[in-house]
This record gives sequence, structure tokens and C-alpha cells, in this order.
Amino acid sequence: MGAEDDPTAIRSIAVSPADVVDAYAYTRENPGEAVLRITPPFHGRMRARIHVYRRDDAELTGAVHVDPAAVLDSEARAAYPQFRPKDGEQPADSGDSSLTPDQRRKRHAAAVETWRERARESLTETVSIETEHGRRQVDLKSLG
Repeated sequence: MGAEDDPTAIRSIAVSPADVVDAYAYTRENPGEAVLRITPPFHGRMRARIHVYRRDDAELTGAVHVDPAAVLDSEARAAYPQFRPKDGEQPADSGDSSLTPDQRRKRHAAAVETWRERARESLTETVSIETEHGRRQVDLKSLG
């Protein structure tokens, strides 16, 4: 592995808050997974961009994948609106049985959009990345 392929060189990661919330929401709502992807060559300051996949190819490409949940604070993660309640929970709109499935989807989409606006302000200051030498903390910088 050359120095440019070694993610231990990374000191900070720049991310778009929109990429973070889009990746988090995508993974919650879809069968694929969205991550923040950092691709070689690696250096001190890197840019992470949203990447959607069904099969993780990071080992083949040498990319580092960051879970968007790790970049959002716990309050933002907990506030994500649930469309389908977990076992034993009532849906948020269960008191209004007059809603059609389409109305429920629209209400959920509006709640997610409100969540996105708030969550863009809820990024952590550091994030842990995986390297072949173990996990390490790097600074997180918000773009925009």
C-alpha cells in the first residue's frame, strides 16, 4: 500500500450537510445503503460525498465509507420521523383514521423535509473512520 492509499493520512473530512441528511434518510427509506465515501488518493484534508450501493465495494476500490448516522448527533437521529412504526408503537398519525395511504405518505414526506432542515445543523465535530490499523478519530468540517 502506497502512502496515497493509506487512510491514516486523513486528518479532516469535509462534508455537505445535505449529503449527510440525504444519505441518512435514503438508508432509512430504501433497500440500498447510502454512505459518505472518501476515495484515494488520501491526504490530510479529504472530501466525502454521498455514495449509494447495494453491494459494498470499498475493499476493491480502497475507499473509506462513513456511516451518515455517525456524522449526525444523537438528537437528530432520534428525531427522524417513522413512517412504519416499530413493533408495539403506534404510528404518529394513528389518531386520524381518515387519512388515506397517499395522505400518510405526503404527511411523512413533509415531516422528513422538516427533519432534513433541522438535521443539517446537527453534524458532529469529529467522526471515526476505519483503517487497516484500526479506527481513528478525524475532524469533520461542514461545507456551506
